[in-house]
Amino acid sequence: MKRSELREAEFLLLFRSLFNESGEMSIQADRFFESANEDLTVEVTGKDREYIETRIMDIVEKLPEIDNMISETTTGWTLDRFGKVDLTIVRLAVYEIKFDSDIPFGVSVNEAVELAKKYGRDESGAFVNGVLAKFAK
Repeated sequence: MKRSELREAEFLLLFRSLFNESGEMSIQADRFFESANEDLTVEVTGKDREYIETRIMDIVEKLPEIDNMISETTTGWTLDRFGKVDLTIVRLAVYEIKFDSDIPFGVSVNEAVELAKKYGRDESGAFVNGVLAKFAK
């Protein structure tokens, strides 16, 4: 899978963390990958699955820290004001920006905006871009 396809799968799986306990994420991962070929346009290989699951577990583990960073950066916005899709996309992008030095900042932002346009509301792309732009400093 291409990096953008991996990121989309990560987003779809991470979205499930909003509705499930962190201890249930391995069960959610199994369910996700059972139907992944219906939800995604490419086939998920065993290597891809391992990569996605590892990253999701790392993101879920770091969610308190990621959420704190988002809260500190978005003055006047609490996390409960974010749409669930937007919040998931921002969490994924902040993880990439702060914890994955292999991905350039601009790539993380651009990919997040594209996911927001695809899965979010009409204004999600601009919202996500605005939030993530604050992390450029």
